[in-house]
Amino acid sequence: MPEDSEQQGTIGGKPARIEHALSIIERDRLASLGGGRRWLLAAGVGLALLGAGGLSDFAQGHALLVNASPSLPCWAIWLTHGGTPAKGDLVLFIPPRSDLLERHFGNEPGLFGKQVLGMPGQHVTREGRQFFVDGVPVALAKPVTRIGEPLALGPTGTIPKGCYFVGTAHKDGFDSRYAAIGWICRPRILGTGRAIL
Repeated sequence: MPEDSEQQGTIGGKPARIEHALSIIERDRLASLGGGRRWLLAAGVGLALLGAGGLSDFAQGHALLVNASPSLPCWAIWLTHGGTPAKGDLVLFIPPRSDLLERHFGNEPGLFGKQVLGMPGQHVTREGRQFFVDGVPVALAKPVTRIGEPLALGPTGTIPKGCYFVGTAHKDGFDSRYAAIGWICRPRILGTGRAIL
């Protein structure tokens, strides 16, 4: 008995592979459809293939992310790769490596999601631990981490071209108000996000 005997069958009393029998049945069915209906079926298959390609392109430019951080008020974020962030947008980025970051988030901290508080060319100032963008208060920095480590304050001055001052309203957010994060520049940004849940 052949190895693939479960795929064997008969057509008109003669042995035949089931796959072959199915291809004959499909060919006969297609032939019976007539020219117009065959064209419609072929067009449908073509559109499905194009749609699959379009979905692939769409999937390369978008992602659904789950937020595990309490610093954002949502747990699901729709990411759109690329594009230029606007003030108020949620950006998802790869944080800069630092000992502080690794101690609190591990060797592979994952993406950070923060709101754009300051745009390139805007001016960031600080009074004490309060940060301002063009004179408007945007964030208050804590002096120490939750385990008592000192937190160095983030950058002030004119935000460089292609960089952003990012943060959240959460008191424990780890963002541009701290030197370990600082300005977030385009090479670190994966895209903009939209809170969906």
